[in-house]
Amino acid sequence: MGTWLTDTQYLLSVDFVQHALIAAAVLGVLSGVMAPLIVMRQMSFSVHATAELALMGGAAALLFGFNVGGGAIIGSVLTAILLAVLGMKQQDAAVGVVMSFGLGLAVLFIHLYPGRSSTAFSLLTGQIVGVSSASLWILVAVTVIVVGAVAIFWRPLLFASVDPVLARASGLNVRMIAIGFAVLMGLATSQSVQIVGALLVMSLLIVPGAAAVQVTSNPITAVVLSLIFAEVAAVGGLLLSLAPGLPVSVFVTTISFIIYLVCRVIGWWRGRGAQRDEDAYRRRLLHASI
Repeated sequence: MGTWLTDTQYLLSVDFVQHALIAAAVLGVLSGVMAPLIVMRQMSFSVHATAELALMGGAAALLFGFNVGGGAIIGSVLTAILLAVLGMKQQDAAVGVVMSFGLGLAVLFIHLYPGRSSTAFSLLTGQIVGVSSASLWILVAVTVIVVGAVAIFWRPLLFASVDPVLARASGLNVRMIAIGFAVLMGLATSQSVQIVGALLVMSLLIVPGAAAVQVTSNPITAVVLSLIFAEVAAVGGLLLSLAPGLPVSVFVTTISFIIYLVCRVIGWWRGRGAQRDEDAYRRRLLHASI
């Protein structure tokens, strides 16, 4: 324990680790805000598909010598828009078609990449300790844009997420809201891919929101809890990975899973108590009517 603490303290004094810590904290804000809305809109599968296309864009940029972050953003945003347009009535099928196409191209680009295989492999598993200053500023800018847009359009976005039929009947342009949210999801996914990798992006963009909705039905509270859960997973995962030198994604996914299990137990216990209260109320009504 003492050695782990000493090694971690030493590594935290290194510049690139400090950049990684800031990136993890910012990513926690970004994913924490988006996760509950993604869960409410039942777009978990879409996030996975968008991550695969972000992988494709990043791999293509890597192969042709362009900025990997820019390629990931372009790939994920275009995919998210395409899914929003195609997947209105057949979402699962559209997601499956787009995801398989993007994953196939990503494999091809990674195979053709002449450089080090570890660079291409980091697109799958993430490389938070390799975050550059430029990538960090892009992450901060994307977070400001996404969180700001969610805050400004919170009410119509929430309305269209919870009850799209009623929202459409009330005059909201549900289709445009879906496309706008898809763009925000694409931006968030592209940044998550660079940090935790395309294979594990759901651990930050889905699990915190899925855990939060287990313990509260209040949307604002869900966002706050999701943000806390995402910060604990992202920052905690990074801190735990420093001394042993293991991939940060291993710890991020483990912490996220533990948080989800705890919230499921809390939600089950609350539901159990509510059911007992309801059963007791029904028995009192029955005795009163006899």
